[in-house]
Amino acid sequence: MIDSVSRRALSGSCGSYHVRSAELARDKKHKTLTATVVFLDDTQHSFQLDKKAKGQALLDLVFQHLELIEKDYFGLQYAENSSMSSTPTSDVMRWLDVSKLVKKQLRSKGGQFFFRVKFYVSDPSKLQEEYTRYQFYLQIRRDILQGKLQLPPATACLIASYTVQSEIGDYNPEEHGIGYISRLQLLPNQTEEMERKICELHKLHKGQLPSDAEFNFLDHAKRLDMYGVELHKARDSNNKEIYLGVTSVGLVVFQNNIRINVFSWVKIVKISFKRKQFLIQLRREQSENFDTLLGFNMQTYRSSKSLWKSCVEHHTFFRLHSPKMRSRRFPLALSSRFTYSGRTEFQTVEDGKHRSRVERTFIRSPSKKLLQGILPSLSEEKGKISGKSSRSSDNKVQLSGSCKPRSAWVEGNQSDDEGGFLTLREDVTGNSHAPSTGAFSPVLGNRVITYADEDPSVERNVYDVPEFNESTGTPAPLPKFHVLDESLVTIRLNPDDQGRFGFNVKGGLDLDMPILVSRVAANTPADRCFPKLNEGDQVILINGIDVNGMLHEHVVNLIRQSRDSGNGELTLTVKPNALYNVIAGPDEQNVETESPFIYVPEVPTQAVVGSDALSQSMLLIKEGLTSGVVVSRYESLYRKNLELTSLESKKPENIIKNRYRDISPYDVTRVVLMGSADGDYINANYVNMEIPGSGIINRYIATQGPLPHTVMDFWQMVLEAGSTLVVMLTTLAERGRVKCHQYWPDLNDSLTIKNLIVKCRSETIEDTFIFREFVLIDTNTNEERDITHMQYCAWPDHGVPSDWRQFVLFTERVRAARCGSVEPAVVHCSAGIGRTGVLVLMETALCLIEANQPVYPLEIVRSMRDQRAMMIQNASQYKFVCEAVHNAYTEGIVKPLPEFNR
Repeated sequence: MIDSVSRRALSGSCGSYHVRSAELARDKKHKTLTATVVFLDDTQHSFQLDKKAKGQALLDLVFQHLELIEKDYFGLQYAENSSMSSTPTSDVMRWLDVSKLVKKQLRSKGGQFFFRVKFYVSDPSKLQEEYTRYQFYLQIRRDILQGKLQLPPATACLIASYTVQSEIGDYNPEEHGIGYISRLQLLPNQTEEMERKICELHKLHKGQLPSDAEFNFLDHAKRLDMYGVELHKARDSNNKEIYLGVTSVGLVVFQNNIRINVFSWVKIVKISFKRKQFLIQLRREQSENFDTLLGFNMQTYRSSKSLWKSCVEHHTFFRLHSPKMRSRRFPLALSSRFTYSGRTEFQTVEDGKHRSRVERTFIRSPSKKLLQGILPSLSEEKGKISGKSSRSSDNKVQLSGSCKPRSAWVEGNQSDDEGGFLTLREDVTGNSHAPSTGAFSPVLGNRVITYADEDPSVERNVYDVPEFNESTGTPAPLPKFHVLDESLVTIRLNPDDQGRFGFNVKGGLDLDMPILVSRVAANTPADRCFPKLNEGDQVILINGIDVNGMLHEHVVNLIRQSRDSGNGELTLTVKPNALYNVIAGPDEQNVETESPFIYVPEVPTQAVVGSDALSQSMLLIKEGLTSGVVVSRYESLYRKNLELTSLESKKPENIIKNRYRDISPYDVTRVVLMGSADGDYINANYVNMEIPGSGIINRYIATQGPLPHTVMDFWQMVLEAGSTLVVMLTTLAERGRVKCHQYWPDLNDSLTIKNLIVKCRSETIEDTFIFREFVLIDTNTNEERDITHMQYCAWPDHGVPSDWRQFVLFTERVRAARCGSVEPAVVHCSAGIGRTGVLVLMETALCLIEANQPVYPLEIVRSMRDQRAMMIQNASQYKFVCEAVHNAYTEGIVKPLPEFNR
């Protein structure tokens, strides 16, 4: 064939076209793509990506651009239908899938993504970085302005006042005239009356840095009903419009803007979707012989799948310690194999605790000006770039040495000392009425749907909600049960990592009652069993042994023996919902009623002594921490004893001696100076803590950190009280704010104040502790006294120590330093109430344990607050010290002394 071609044909004009080279040139020209990201401050940045890059690559570039360390709370959103909706609940918004190609998710006009908070942290104190808190602050401020986060008027004005403090700084009547707030866009439908209230609240925040104001902003926002709720539009079985909200605690149902039901992750066994139907299976109740299956009709298939994916992600992020590994047993399954592959909140918080914190500076973005009272819609936020504030991140700071002390604790204002007091949760809906309708329980149609994949032609998507193990964060197997007959059920339980089955029993031959289940603690093996134990169930057999006719103590010992046996399994044969009425005899009439959600192995009163009482009190603490009762009871305790006055602190000559204007010593327990030329007043109280059964009384002087003009009074107090130990629980300055004046000289130097000389002989730094040795000399009498000064330096502002072991170790060093001394130890932080109270409670608890006495932290706080107001300043401090006490006991760091063992 080639030979037949003439030479002329080959020698004439010719041409060639290289197909492959043209394609390569085309691919080279288009090998990258551009993704524009709009950030929370409305700035934009374009990122260049490889055309085959996946979502994770874009996220990494965004986090690198922001220099964001705690990045797992955030994500990128895009509009699926090439437009942004004005309603935050619209189904057109999708989260960037990190496992899929970015080019397949560039569906919005201009290829825009929006940087947003995806997982709302339950407590802002978990965030280690100030910059992370600032991003949360921007997100919640946006939620408020868009109407996504509804606020009652009082809370709205309070939260807005923190925004004003963050952006403008301290109120200055010379700079801030009438209407200075009107130029800021703070709230939806902002009015002059609201601005007036915001202005009054702004005046109370004097001295707060932007970071302080933003922390307080977040701390109040977290208590709102709609905080962190991702809404999805749906319809119930009656075709009524509802919203399903995905949160850190579970699935919330809203109807007519009212929360009508909550399905917590603890109660949900499985979540799935099928076409446009979203399904959840609830844990079977004891009286039921069938699974409770609830169905909701979504708008589209994609909205149903989006809700399902959101539930999977939120459950994994907030409930598990590590993500659930994807199963590879059925690679060809038709159902969705989506799993959350990022880090969980537990992993993020733990990583933040061990990561060295690097302080960084950044410029905060101001609020937009209010334009005719109209809120910008989401569609308008594209292309809007807010100018950077010329104001740096540091506000005007009024030093503590001012003659007008700041407020450390007032309504709506939190202290800069130890994070502020948490106020009781208010009714954020603005009313107290409950919906008149019964419990919301949407049901399916006529067709009953099971959880088997009975129809392989239809995509079936199921997510089994794993049981949560508190210690390992891994799924825990459900106990087996066996029905003996119509009235008896056999249940097998295994203790958790704390050796608990999670239930109490009462009754016995000595009480003339059958053995009944009296209490079942939440999220314990007894609560998770199928069917679960309920109050009133009658125990017939324990490990096959008939308990009828046994004494109560013998029944309890039988349960304990099962826990201590080889595999620890407990087998109960119970009669569900046993009804038993008995006329209380004279011995039972004075028995205390049991508090709900508290786990205590019940034993006869005469047996609750010594180690039993101590171990029971520790179980109370542990269960209270698990259920949240510890915090709720603390928050209901009075701050001040209203029967005690503080008149001396209000006198004009004494006001300037107070670091905070609302932290005042009781008159009855205040320290009275005898030899001071400036009067007998100092902001300090005697606090005495008795250790029952030991004859020990730990004496303290709880006081504020000295001001520049009260240093003389401080040392005069140390001299007159005969104290040889001073404990300091703060640094001199925190985040640019003075917490305490340096009232001692540098090493090998001396400080002379009138008739007193203080010399510093030694200074030793050990990890987070500093130990100093002083000599205090009274020149009038030539008396010399050695003073031990112990400083704890690892207490972060607006938080608690990250390592409870270090704090327990420091407390033990304090105890060793005061051993054999009957004089009071002087303890102070900044205000002399928060961290000071934590140390007093910790030392008291350790002494009680050594004396083999029960530890009831709330009673210790009550005793302290009867001697100095407001001791232990917030719930996070109280929770921390309770955890430290329990851990110190369970790990054997402190034990009952031999002389107190019975």
